[in-house]
Amino acid sequence: MNKELFDKRNSLYGPTVVKALETRGFEAYYCANKEEALEKAVSVIPKDHSVGWGGSMSINEIGLVDRLRRDGYTLIDRDLGKTPEEKTEIMRKALTADTFIMGTNALTEAGELLNVDGTGNRVAALCFGPKSVVVIAGINKVTRDMDAAVKRVRTIAAPINAARFPGLKTPCAVTGKCGECTGDGCICVDFLITRKSNPKGRIKVILVGEELGF
Repeated sequence: MNKELFDKRNSLYGPTVVKALETRGFEAYYCANKEEALEKAVSVIPKDHSVGWGGSMSINEIGLVDRLRRDGYTLIDRDLGKTPEEKTEIMRKALTADTFIMGTNALTEAGELLNVDGTGNRVAALCFGPKSVVVIAGINKVTRDMDAAVKRVRTIAAPINAARFPGLKTPCAVTGKCGECTGDGCICVDFLITRKSNPKGRIKVILVGEELGF
């Protein structure tokens, strides 16, 4: 891959997606790299806010959780749960955080978000609860339209995500291919399309000109 050409294309493409998000009421930013994205994310999270999060490779890849810990934010930290029950209880508390941070499974050129959950905690927080939601999205998450976004989830995001869970026996975990399963362990339970931010500016999207997550 020619990084120079890749970066040039992203510098043109990213801002057009940001404009589409803004027309839908999202507060949106384009950052060329992870370092810029980290500084922007911290700048939009007030120091007096409590912060919770959903499972996300993207927020960890830019170093956001570690930075919030170092900066002394009040965190509703799901990683402190010693048992599945404790972790679930912390995840419930995160629904009332002042700010919730997360990634997204896909983002369309028209400025819509698609998120798919097995537990539902991320999509619940995105819909209602926290005063502010900060979404970190790599340029690889952008798709032409919603049909392509759904396809991306089923052919890329879900099968790779399933590989993170030892012992999971869903079709995508066993074969790498979506089997439209509904059995135990299904990680594609809730599909949420977010067409706009309501109220305006509640959802903040930071689009990064690098690949993040999967």
